[in-house]
Amino acid sequence: MNRRRSSSCRAFTLIEAVLVIGIVAVITAMILPNFIDEIRGHSLEGSARQVRSMLTLVGANACFDGVRYRLRFPELGEEDLMGGNRQPLIEREDDPLEEPEVFNAVTDPWAIGATLLEGVWCAEVRRGRPTATILKNLEKTRSDVQDALDKAFEDFSPERPPVIFEADGTTGWFTFVLTDAPPGTELDDLENYDRIEVLFEGDTGMVWLQRPFYEEELDLFEEKNWPVVLRQDFLSPKVLTEDDVLELYEVRINQ
Repeated sequence: MNRRRSSSCRAFTLIEAVLVIGIVAVITAMILPNFIDEIRGHSLEGSARQVRSMLTLVGANACFDGVRYRLRFPELGEEDLMGGNRQPLIEREDDPLEEPEVFNAVTDPWAIGATLLEGVWCAEVRRGRPTATILKNLEKTRSDVQDALDKAFEDFSPERPPVIFEADGTTGWFTFVLTDAPPGTELDDLENYDRIEVLFEGDTGMVWLQRPFYEEELDLFEEKNWPVVLRQDFLSPKVLTEDDVLELYEVRINQ
């Protein structure tokens, strides 16, 4: 005689269901902030790498076309070609003989797109080769830049002056400070947020990424009279010691 075995699944009680949902909610609350921070970190580094590529592209096109190009970021109330106000604007001096200093927007596909990823913007563009003294006195540096812009009759903010590429593709030294801080954050308050600096040695075309130096690191560079120019990517949060700096210099020399 065959017997049928019957099995029944006990349903969750209301208390058990609420308990499971509560556990999932707690785990999500613990993991989500770290997950969001991880995404932001990748967006910031990805944006920095794309700015590096854009600088190389602008220099190459200036050299190929034999005319000057200009890269800048939108001023207050100005839109970029994506309809926002974060992406770099690429402009070209189309007729240097008849219309010198007149730069027109470049609308070629390579010049349009999301160079800066969501939540990332350029808070500052610094002119000149960085030194420990300059980095420890940024307010004076910004004032000097404003004076230079006033003399050149350029209506650009001292925080983000334009980068002009000559017809041979070269330009000066520039540092682009990218951050995921809320838009409009004052420069003095940026130290509370993640930042990556894109350093551009315009006369050679070299571009590399660095995190901002800590105060004790700048003191070390100044004490040893060492250059703060690494010419290689450095994003580690570890505080640099004297041995670390010497090792970085050695790696650069051997490359």
